[in-house]
Amino acid sequence: MKISIIVAVSENGVIGKDNRLLWHLSSDLKRFKALTTGHTIVMGRNTFLSIGKALPNRRNVVLSHTMKSGDVENVEVFDSLETFQKTIQNEEEVFIIGGGKVYRQFLPLASKVYLTRVHTVIDGDTTFPELENDLWQEVAMEKMKSDEKNDFDYDFIDYCRK
Repeated sequence: MKISIIVAVSENGVIGKDNRLLWHLSSDLKRFKALTTGHTIVMGRNTFLSIGKALPNRRNVVLSHTMKSGDVENVEVFDSLETFQKTIQNEEEVFIIGGGKVYRQFLPLASKVYLTRVHTVIDGDTTFPELENDLWQEVAMEKMKSDEKNDFDYDFIDYCRK
């Protein structure tokens, strides 16, 4: 079973502010859907609340001490990383989709990071840690330009743990 992180990050490490994304990148949303459909996605409570519903065609998991399974249709809730880990032994790939605290919990366990580097410096209150060069190797990169559906230039960069 592979744990993968999927995240969009500004040049200064910001991923959000006030529990929301700070840009619109249509291509990034399409990539997110293509990669995560058919898999388990894991998020914290605030990320789930910002989305507002279970994402279709995925097993939706929320890590929370305040929510309970059954509170929201098609969402499983676990109160700890350890409890959740016991349920994913037979899964091919699990995607961690945010927020900052959940990314930090799972980064040491992840074997792949699908990173969208958004070419802007922006003010925010949630960040993603810089990937350490001695732990991660870039394995793919695609440069993308802003257009009417994408607010900024950005790169899709895939990293694998060394």
